[in-house]
This record gives sequence, structure tokens and C-alpha cells, in this order.
Amino acid sequence: MPKANVTFENIGVTVSVPAGTRLIEISENVGAGITYGCREGECGTCLVRVTSGMEHMSERSVLEDKVLQENMAGREQRLACQAQVLGGEITVKA
Repeated sequence: MPKANVTFENIGVTVSVPAGTRLIEISENVGAGITYGCREGECGTCLVRVTSGMEHMSERSVLEDKVLQENMAGREQRLACQAQVLGGEITVKA
């Protein structure tokens, strides 16, 4: 199974995880402290910035895209509860 290396800038931790893992799950496992409310992609609380490796992330779902637009999020921002890592090297800032 493909793996991804995810680095959380705010705590200086890099972890190798299986492809398909959501950022919020990785954050919980390493203690990165991403705040969340609903875990369903509706509240926008878990907004994070992918500082590198966006090409290794899942596409935005229709729901995620709607919530990101409502929150005037930049192109480098994703909802941690919706965004899945697909492989490669990814750096996230919570």
C-alpha cells in the first residue's frame, strides 16, 4: 500500500501514513492539535494550510469546496476532516 510522509510544521513532527488517511486522523495520532467541530466537513473549524505537497492530496469534494468558499479560504487551504493524503511528501500548518 502506498505511503505518504506528512510533516506538521507547528510541532515539527513527520510521520509516515497509509495513502487514504485523512489529515484530522493523522493530527490526532501525533498530537498536532488541529481543532475541529463536526468532522463532517460542514463547520470549517479544521481549516489547515498545506504549505507543500498539495499535488499529493485528494481532490476537494463538492461539500469541502463549498465550505472553503464560504470561509474565503485560499487555494492552499483544506479541511483536515475531508482532505486525504495520497502519497509523497506533504507539509501542513495547523
